[in-house]
Amino acid sequence: MQWIDKGGALLLAGALLALSGPLAATPASGAPGAPGARTVPPTASADPAEGPDPIDFAVVVDQSASLADKDLARETEAAALLVQGEISERSRAAVIGFGSSEKRGQSPVREVCPLIVADAAGRERLSDCVQRLGRRDTARMGPGTDFPAAVRQAVTRLAGTTAGAAKPGAPKVVFLLTDGRLDVADSPEYGTDRESRQANGEKRLSEELARARAAGVQIWPLGFGGELDRASLTAMAEGGYRGACSEIPGSAPRMRVVGTSAEIDKALQETFAAARCARIAHGTVGRPPADLTVTIPPIATDGSLTVAKHDPAVQVTYYDPAGRKVPVRGEFDGSSFEVSGQNGPVEALRVKNPLPGRWRVHIEAPPGHRDREVAVRAIWQGRLRSAVVLDPASPRAGEQVAIEVQMQTRRGVVITDPRQLAGLSVAAELSGEGFAPVDLRLADDGKGPDAKAGDVRFTGTLTVPKSATGALELVTRMDAPGITSDRRPLHAVVAEGAPLVTAALTVDGATVHPGATVRGTLDVTNNDSAPHTLRLALADQTPGAELAVAPATVTAPPNRSTRIPFTVTVGPDTPHGPLGGRVTVVDTTDGDRALRGAFLDVRVVAPPTWWERWWKAVAGGAAAALLLGTFVGIRLVFRRRRRDLTGVTLELRQDGRTLDSLTVRRGQSPGGVFAFAVDEPYGTPATLRRVPGAGSSAHVLRRTGAGELLLRPRGGAQVPVRPGEPAGLGDHELVVRGGRPAPAAGRGTPWTRRPRRTGGADRRTGTDAGPLTGSGPDGSPDASTYDVNF
Repeated sequence: MQWIDKGGALLLAGALLALSGPLAATPASGAPGAPGARTVPPTASADPAEGPDPIDFAVVVDQSASLADKDLARETEAAALLVQGEISERSRAAVIGFGSSEKRGQSPVREVCPLIVADAAGRERLSDCVQRLGRRDTARMGPGTDFPAAVRQAVTRLAGTTAGAAKPGAPKVVFLLTDGRLDVADSPEYGTDRESRQANGEKRLSEELARARAAGVQIWPLGFGGELDRASLTAMAEGGYRGACSEIPGSAPRMRVVGTSAEIDKALQETFAAARCARIAHGTVGRPPADLTVTIPPIATDGSLTVAKHDPAVQVTYYDPAGRKVPVRGEFDGSSFEVSGQNGPVEALRVKNPLPGRWRVHIEAPPGHRDREVAVRAIWQGRLRSAVVLDPASPRAGEQVAIEVQMQTRRGVVITDPRQLAGLSVAAELSGEGFAPVDLRLADDGKGPDAKAGDVRFTGTLTVPKSATGALELVTRMDAPGITSDRRPLHAVVAEGAPLVTAALTVDGATVHPGATVRGTLDVTNNDSAPHTLRLALADQTPGAELAVAPATVTAPPNRSTRIPFTVTVGPDTPHGPLGGRVTVVDTTDGDRALRGAFLDVRVVAPPTWWERWWKAVAGGAAAALLLGTFVGIRLVFRRRRRDLTGVTLELRQDGRTLDSLTVRRGQSPGGVFAFAVDEPYGTPATLRRVPGAGSSAHVLRRTGAGELLLRPRGGAQVPVRPGEPAGLGDHELVVRGGRPAPAAGRGTPWTRRPRRTGGADRRTGTDAGPLTGSGPDGSPDASTYDVNF
């Protein structure tokens, strides 16, 4: 479309830009790293039960002569990965090397790290002492492989038969790394000859495994290389204690084999995660300088980022998913941090309440220390809080009750994605006076009492035993890889007889902005002859949530049913995301007897930006402006085009004979004005000549905005000219042909047809080729036969 000039293009571009919205997207105020972003810290608690459950473990490393130096170095780093990556500061770890004892002065075991509490100071001690594994002392340890002595040493330390007894109830785990098989053929303590020594060694190993089983010590063997005795490793896994950290398959001890020592660190960390009911996330690998990444999911509440840097000269900097550098020790934005092993080959950042998402680990190293690949991984565990609704809240003996459980993390993240809880098993136990505890499974399958499958609300029913009296206690537990439950009890009281007051409670599901309100309804039936005062309250709120229920107290009139509306107000500083918690109603007239509870189904989102509020109005205005501008632009362009004389041919005639012709070319009629002169050289016919400018010495042909042609002879008055009709020009006549004549009456639009020429003036010769088809009744061309030539 050639007619669109620069001004029209700019107008169109501006209108389209307005329609496209703001030039740059503004981050949501609740997004990590966005201006004004705020993550609500979890509720502070000194209760150790808030953290991950501790374990006592020993890393037992084969130092026999069959290992090459590089294999021993990799075993040492794998042992360091475990002791640095442990997620509980209450756990204890020991590191033991083993070989054999074949002559005086030798011992089959070498305890390089005694049982040390893995707190901040303890992890630094472990980082230092574990490096002693990489230095063999052949004078003090023989070259054989004495499994019985290694198991005995580890079990003794973990079982607490010596000073520093293990904490009651803490799981006890041995991780044994080896490249071979039992070899005590040269150890005199097992007999007088090689054959009897091997047989006695196998018998002794069975005895030590039985001792481990009795002491509750698990054995997790990890073998590598081509000389393995798989049967012996399987026997060690199955011979120790067979308890598991959960009911999830894979958490019971088992043997694992990898091809080479290069695979040990990855396999050992996976084994460690399985043994302590944690999960592992494998990150990226690279040589310094580089940025490595690893992702921590929303359900993680405790974790460690381990960096296998191999070289203590490698320096590590940690950035959270919001792109912020986190401290190596201390509190920051609701999380606590603690780095250890900075001066060793393995470094770890322990994080409590980590921000979920992709973490970045930047590694740097001086020249000469950049040849080794560095790997980052995360070991994490989710300790979830359960919010429980019992319906009815105060059941009678023999009555069926429904139990509904919702989960959230310490950071206040409500779990709404069922994929995060893949493989989760939820159970509950009801205990109380007058009956044995009752167990039941809860499901999120949309069947029976469960309202909707996949909404991460687990539901089940049970019947309160008829013998129940007094207080009730309901405890839920969750089992899944990497997930544990806080096991907080829900207390209730058995109701005696039919309750006088019953209630139903509903809270509307809604997506709201901070400062908004959510509606709810309380339906109460009071069969008593006196009014009862009920109290509405909130429980299990997301930390940092500013919620208020109104009215806080209501009155249930006697002998009637009443529907009472209420609201839950979301405070202006409430964090964005799903709100955890529940609304409860108790009868204060009946000793605060619980009547009913209901979960909140509310998601808080950031208030709309100016653009989100007004984009429709802006877009509508921009569209209107675009249309108006386009219309005005078309009008202006059409007006200018209609005045343009390009293509108009001027014929100079005398006595009915054409003397000369001149065609107006593009750009020669600015503003619809064309100036020309008549030259009359002596002895030759007169000619037409274009004259720049429109001075008084020139003839001027002009077209108005309405399309009318006006001729102003030199020094004369302006007169109208009709195409094809002669007009006086001194001693000559002027005939105007071609171009764009004025539209006929009622045909003011530019979309008209081009004439079909069967005659008329030839533009090359200036001679008359005959009349134009479609001419009007007066002989002038009809406007309907012309095209404006856009």
